[in-house]
Formats: sequence, C-alpha cells, structure tokens
Amino acid sequence: MSLDETDATPIADAALPGALPDALRAELIAFRRDLHMHPELGNCEFRTTAAIKARLERAGLTPRVLPSGTGLICDIGPQDSLSTTLPLLALRADIDGLPIPDTKTVPYRSTFADRAHACGHDVHTTVVLGAGLVLAELAREGRLHRPVRLLFQPAEEVLPGGAADAMEAGVLDGVGRILALHCDPKVEVGRIGLRTGPITSACDRLEISLDGPGGHTARPHLTTDLVTATAKVITEVPALLARRVDARSGLALTWGRVESGHACNVIPQHAELSGTVRCLDLPAWREAPDLVHAAVDEIATLHRAKSEINYIRGVPPVVNEESSTELLRDAMVARRGSAAVEGTEQSLGGEDFSWYLERVPGAMARLGVRRVGDTTRRDLHCGDFDVDEGAIGVGVELFTAAALLDRNLL
Repeated sequence: MSLDETDATPIADAALPGALPDALRAELIAFRRDLHMHPELGNCEFRTTAAIKARLERAGLTPRVLPSGTGLICDIGPQDSLSTTLPLLALRADIDGLPIPDTKTVPYRSTFADRAHACGHDVHTTVVLGAGLVLAELAREGRLHRPVRLLFQPAEEVLPGGAADAMEAGVLDGVGRILALHCDPKVEVGRIGLRTGPITSACDRLEISLDGPGGHTARPHLTTDLVTATAKVITEVPALLARRVDARSGLALTWGRVESGHACNVIPQHAELSGTVRCLDLPAWREAPDLVHAAVDEIATLHRAKSEINYIRGVPPVVNEESSTELLRDAMVARRGSAAVEGTEQSLGGEDFSWYLERVPGAMARLGVRRVGDTTRRDLHCGDFDVDEGAIGVGVELFTAAALLDRNLL
C-alpha cells in the first residue's frame, strides 16, 4: 500500500492532550523567532541558555545548567516516580547556530552579520521547550506517568560535538531512552520522516601536510615534485579507499581546501590539504582512520614527499533503534494519522546525537518544515534557510505523545 493510500485518521487515545492552545502556539513561535534573531555559536550559547532556563522556571520547573555554563537539563514527572529507579525518557535539542550570514528578508532575521540559525536548531530547541511545558502541565494533572528529561545541548556544530561533554556531565544518568528530531526542508510540514537503522552518516575531518626540499621547476627530477605529489594524494587516495572497503559502506573522502606554492617556476616545499571523511556504515567508520593513514602514506612515499596526517574524529552515524523508531511512528500516527509518516533515506550529513545512541537506545525523526505547495529545492546550512513555523506544534505533539505512549520503560 502506498503512503497516499494509508489511513490518515489519527488513533484516538484518551491519554493524549488535544491541539496546542493558541496562546502557547503563539508564544512558541515568538520564542523561536527571538532565538533566530540572536544565534550563538557552539559553547557560547549563554543568552539562549538563560532564555530557556527562565521559561522553564516560570513553569515551576527546576532546570540545571551544564558545568560548561551553556546548555541545561530539566526533569519532569510525577513526584513519586522521580525518586525511584524508573528510567527517564530524554528529549534532546541542540541549541547552537552556524557562522554564516542570514540572507533572508524577514522581521526575525539574525541581528548578527556572521551568524545564523541555518540548520533549524532554534526550532529543535523550541519544540523541546514546548513539549516540556505541556508535559509539566500534564504532570500537575496527574496524567504523566513516567519521568522525562529535557536536554538542551550546546555545540552540536563543533566537531566532535557537544554531546560528548554533555554525557561527561551526566546528562544520560538514569536515562533509558532518548529521542530527537531534525528539521528537513524536503519533508512537508505536518509530516515526519522515519528510518530504522542508520539515518545519518559518520563525519570526520582530515588535515594533511606534505613536505619536500623544494627546487626549480626546470629540474623536478632532482627534488620532490610536491605539487604533483599533492595532486596524486588528492586523486588517488579517495580511489584507493574505494577499493579497500565494501562499496556499500559509502566511505568517501572529499577535499575542501588545498594550498601550495607562490611562484610559477618554483617547486614549493610545503602543501596543505583538508577535507571530510564520510561513511554510511559504523564498522567501516571505525576502520577509517587506519585506512586513510595507510593510503596517504603509500601515495606520499611513492612521490618522495613527507606526510603529516591529522585525522580528527567527528561523529559516528546516527543509528535509530527499532523500538524507539516505532515509538515515534506510533506517536505521530496517534496524533496525525499514518499518512503523516513517510520513509526517509540515510543522509550523508553528520549529527552528534549519535554519541548518545552509543550509550542508550533512541531514535531521531526528520521534522517536515517545507511549506505546503512549495516546490523550491532547499537545503540546510544555507543563509536563506527558513521553516514553516507550523512545524513547531507538530514537533511538540510528537514528543508529547511519545512521552505518554512509551510504556516500555515503565
């Protein structure tokens, strides 16, 4: 049966709250726009952290700022369960922006010339905040039967990601499952994309220095022809890697920067290259550093160049655990019907949510943010990135329903 043929009628569940009140919906949109106007880079999200903390405290909650001074966690639930060993369901949002200009012409455009929320982290943050406000009210009414932790994480855009520092600070202590979402401009608002298994890719950074004695371009045979050696590394190392791993692993080295030389008749003594290593497969990602080192050394040695390699570990793939993915599916179907859920492909982008999934089961959904009827091709990390703000309410409904339906941890 195709997606369009599935039943779009939501499943009735007396435990689920109704649609968001208009006042809360308007407040969340205003909150998102304020964050959008004031983006902060990784580990500098002090204003963002303070705004989240203040709103949670106004709701009678007790947020705890992480030791770094940015990011925070906040636990919600019935008092009789928070003091037990019952595992928490964590809802994670990333709160940092990107160092790129905001090129949109909107009232809530970034107030900084070189910073923007061009990946939707302002939406992620607002969704988790909104879910927390709804769940706090349900807890007061005695309708929340399991504890929930809100996790607002800094520095997702900074390799190897702020998740590692957050985990060191204990954000996963007592957590039995963790959920997240990510804006997807390819998915229409009102829908989510789901995939069991890998949904993002591993992403590492590679920096290489090549050195030789230098010389005159008239006599390359008397020295190390460093520009040719650099060219061979650029072209042959990716080709070697493609033959040393299973093609299905999707291991790919792509260069982004190369610098060498200053004069047309001088063979340089130094060259620098940098790029990214991406991988679809977790086992191949674990092998990647050794494979890259061996391939670079092989080609550089062949051309008599000395190589220095700085392989910077980034993030593994986000691998959605099956029962957590089904929980997100059930939650969305319960709120908006089965037609609101679509399959999604594995992305070549990286996400440090993957580090949490090395410790506890969990899953990430793709949140549709494309306006209905908009056929323009859009992407993340672009200066003109924006969302249909109706996606905020959809995300709140998704996380709220997931918290109420997740009985596996009770």
